[in-house]
Amino acid sequence: MQIVTIIYRLAVSLWLGGAALFTFMLTPILFRGESRDVAGRIVGLLFPGYFRWGLACGVVAIVCRVILSGKGMVPAAAIIAVMLLLSSFQAFYIEPKAAELKRQIVSFETTSKDDPLRKEFSKLHGVSAVCNLTVIVGGVVLVVLF
Repeated sequence: MQIVTIIYRLAVSLWLGGAALFTFMLTPILFRGESRDVAGRIVGLLFPGYFRWGLACGVVAIVCRVILSGKGMVPAAAIIAVMLLLSSFQAFYIEPKAAELKRQIVSFETTSKDDPLRKEFSKLHGVSAVCNLTVIVGGVVLVVLF
């Protein structure tokens, strides 16, 4: 069972680390160093891999948590399940819709913020940011408590 514990901790840590690195380091650096359109295009190219990474780590983590059972199994599994649901929502609903909107918006630099497509994109971006931060908080809770 010790190997399952190690795999569980690695999966959670890699998920949390990947999300934190992408959110707090990579994305801000890209948007500071490139134009909004170029940075958005790069981040858009990375999103599918980012979400697959989170989903893979989450599946491994929840399987390990169930195998381990015992103390903290139900709360930890519930947190992982919520994180997986949020990541799935981002990967299979928000990201495809946002990518389609980005294809329709010629430029974020020249398109008015009042444009209906920009407004819809901003709404999706806000929901995605909340989901992403919730996943990060869930990961922190798992690392600290479970």
